[in-house]
Amino acid sequence: MTTLLIKNIHTLVTMDDERREIRRGALLVRDNVIEQVGTTEELPDTADEVLDLDDRHIVLPGLVNTHHHFFQNLTRVTPAGQNGDLFQWLTAHYPLWSNLTGEGMYYSSQLAAAELILSGCTTASDHHYLFPNDCTLDEQIRAVGDIGLRFHASRGSMSVGESNGGLPPDFLVEKETDILKDSQRLIEQYHNNDRYSMLRIVLAPCSPFSVSQDLMRESAAMARSYPGIRLHTHLAETQGDVEYSLSKFNLIPGDYAESVGWLGDDVWHAHCVKLSDRSIDKFGQTGTGVAHCPCSNMRLASGIAPIRKMLNANVPVGLGVDGAASNDATNLLHEARQAFLLARVRDESASVMTARDTLEIATRGGAKVLGRDDIGYLAPGMAADFVAVNLDRPGYVGTQQDPVAALIYCQTDYVDYSFINGKKVVEQGKLTAVEMDNLIEQANRIAIALIT
Repeated sequence: MTTLLIKNIHTLVTMDDERREIRRGALLVRDNVIEQVGTTEELPDTADEVLDLDDRHIVLPGLVNTHHHFFQNLTRVTPAGQNGDLFQWLTAHYPLWSNLTGEGMYYSSQLAAAELILSGCTTASDHHYLFPNDCTLDEQIRAVGDIGLRFHASRGSMSVGESNGGLPPDFLVEKETDILKDSQRLIEQYHNNDRYSMLRIVLAPCSPFSVSQDLMRESAAMARSYPGIRLHTHLAETQGDVEYSLSKFNLIPGDYAESVGWLGDDVWHAHCVKLSDRSIDKFGQTGTGVAHCPCSNMRLASGIAPIRKMLNANVPVGLGVDGAASNDATNLLHEARQAFLLARVRDESASVMTARDTLEIATRGGAKVLGRDDIGYLAPGMAADFVAVNLDRPGYVGTQQDPVAALIYCQTDYVDYSFINGKKVVEQGKLTAVEMDNLIEQANRIAIALIT
């Protein structure tokens, strides 16, 4: 067993049940688990590895990303999709995405994981829903495992094509029997429901306009026949999404979700921009979660999700950066800042969302949405997932009165250190597991091939 001591932390933001912020804090880690939390004076002064932060860094729990599409970083700022709403944007991208290969899945997934880690993320869920050519979820799982991100891999799917009233082209949809067979394979091959697990599988039919109600029900039944398998999909993202549900199912999105068994504390939905007040109350009563993706919602002009209303109704809410072709960035610290600002704009109230409210959504909130009780805050017995941000940077000048709030109020581009499962994955702003220049070169090569 090995020990790690992080000491002389300017401010240790624990996000624990008392929401303690410890001046000159310290953490003692044994293997992958936090053993002690307190001041530097209170904790031992030796360990197998010691990192002295010299009273210059804030340390906080690793951020949790609850919704993404890793492969989309290969098609950022596609000209045909720059000025369209959700359905126009998707229609512009489907032909490009049909060229995706297994190699493309590997490098795009690793690049997305690298960007997330550098922006403070230590746990992420990705929603991958199309499998052309030789693509399998195995490539993504391998890529993320190689870089060291704690991962919830979602086996997404599309089964209703244009000829049957869906949005995606017929050549990109799968047979539902094949989807369910592969879902079962992935669960039995990869899912680890143990505490501190680095890999869990999620079942995630894509959206009401791309899968059948039968697939939604059968996926829910399969997930609930295994321990710890959660369910995820898109819901109520735009007004067009609402209109599709009304015309196709004669149900608003929240009622559609209920009709197929997709309410409960093992379910979370992405976006929910247009979720009705009645549905928000049902989400709160059932513990159904929401992944809030503010940048994507702004980019596609989808609207502003009523996050404060959801929180007041006890809806679990986490952050998601969404796809890097509908956000065009993969930075969870930036996403947190946008969530903070956008909540204030929506409610026209400067008190509706505080910096610490936002940090809670980005940490504990995301952990709850993913069904984790071992991440999201720093306390004995919790996973050793945490990040450190150096306060000696130009954008933090003048923030001495409240450096914790500065993480959200100011533009925080990257973290200086990151530890995931007790392992150092970022050191002085650099990834330790991969060579970034080579990763960029490989991803650019594949992106060019995808669009030509």
